[in-house]
Amino acid sequence: MQGIRKSFPGVVALDGVSFDVRAGEVHVLLGENGAGKSTLMKILSGALAKDAGEILLGGEPVHISGPRDAHQRGIRIIYQELNLVPHLSVAENIALGREPGRFGLVDRRAQDQEARERLGRLGVAIDPRTPVGELGVARQQMVEVAKALEGEPRIIVMDEPTSALTTTEIHELFATIERLTARGVAVVYISHRMEEVTRVGHRVTVLRDGRHVATRAISEVTVGELVKLMAGRELTEHFPRRRTPPGEEILRAEGLSRAGVLHDVGFTLRRGEILGVAGLMGAGRTELARVLAGADRPDAGRIYLHGRLIAARGPRDAIRRGVALLPEDRKAQGLVLGLAVRANVALPSTPRLTRLGVVDAEAERALAQRQVDELRIRTPSLAQRVVNLSGGNQQKVVLAKWLAADVDVLLMDEPTRGIDVAAKVEIYELMNRLTAEGKAILMISSELPEVLGMSDRILVLSRGRLAAEIRADGATQEQVLAAALGQAS
Repeated sequence: MQGIRKSFPGVVALDGVSFDVRAGEVHVLLGENGAGKSTLMKILSGALAKDAGEILLGGEPVHISGPRDAHQRGIRIIYQELNLVPHLSVAENIALGREPGRFGLVDRRAQDQEARERLGRLGVAIDPRTPVGELGVARQQMVEVAKALEGEPRIIVMDEPTSALTTTEIHELFATIERLTARGVAVVYISHRMEEVTRVGHRVTVLRDGRHVATRAISEVTVGELVKLMAGRELTEHFPRRRTPPGEEILRAEGLSRAGVLHDVGFTLRRGEILGVAGLMGAGRTELARVLAGADRPDAGRIYLHGRLIAARGPRDAIRRGVALLPEDRKAQGLVLGLAVRANVALPSTPRLTRLGVVDAEAERALAQRQVDELRIRTPSLAQRVVNLSGGNQQKVVLAKWLAADVDVLLMDEPTRGIDVAAKVEIYELMNRLTAEGKAILMISSELPEVLGMSDRILVLSRGRLAAEIRADGATQEQVLAAALGQAS
């Protein structure tokens, strides 16, 4: 790709960017949110048209007219935001648009067998007839990977492919990448997890503000140098947690149970504290957060807020009491994608911005502008629709609306998923500020370094039960994993 340029209303997303990938290599693409990584790859995959520049495939100039054209040329892309049809089965999603059959009828048996074979190559056992909407995010991600293996791919673009995967699934994915590159497939790998860059990459290219900054061999560059290239500045602390003695109890759970997902879970959360929640996929972490946020009702157990027994009848009731959830799936549960940044930020605060049934537009604008400035949300204007923002900036909008609502307890489910290193540090600093103000945070994360680095205490869940409670200072990844695997008391 040579001299690629792409503009959207109010912003230049790509300004003369050049990028190349070779057969049989993994070329890592790095950059902060809004740097242009996903836009560049959407142009390669035919989802967006370039304004200027040239694409060469095998040394020959090509015009990619759309996604089907890119697919026929052997270009596959696995998006950070999953691209599946929830009500269709796993097999139907994998075969979508290329269904096996005769005389206009789909051969369901052949379709199911093909899905089993592709998932088997990834070391994943999923019933092909299961509706995708019934799978968790991690399993859906593996379906996306299997879908990309159709035919003989020439280039596979993976945009944050491990963001929802467990350690075992990540190992399987990396093994698959090795098999693909051994066959001469070129892999473009986008990730914010710096440990993955050195693990899978051969070369790395850094973009910043829509421009090419550098391309280096992985063996010739350090993580610190890459972070500096991405951010334009040095980041000395990856987990800058400033711990202070916690205050009084703000939230307490006793014996929380929900059939099949939670069993007799209890804990306390204090003012000024970050309580980390760790566990493997299916351990019940997200389910715990949903019960606390009023999204799901427990079958048994009690929740106390400020020492008083509460029974939230739904998320609205929990929010009114000062408890809010930053959900794992921001698109489906955290945002109204068709609304502007301003409206999304102000949504939970609408009651106090309304007089006689009419929203005070100036107060709404001021509230949103404050949060956009504070969180450094990259948007051309407050009127920009959230659907047009990068994934990381969408996550910041979700966080902004709860900061604007001034809640006491923030339940953060994978708060830094899909967010670059520099933006992660900004969110960590924000968490420090919130706890210094007396707020309490329950943080769920699949990244153990994040859990260890930012938590005061760590709850480890295993198969829906509380397996261990560990003080973060002095804790190790081995301790947490042992508890998650049920090997610790």
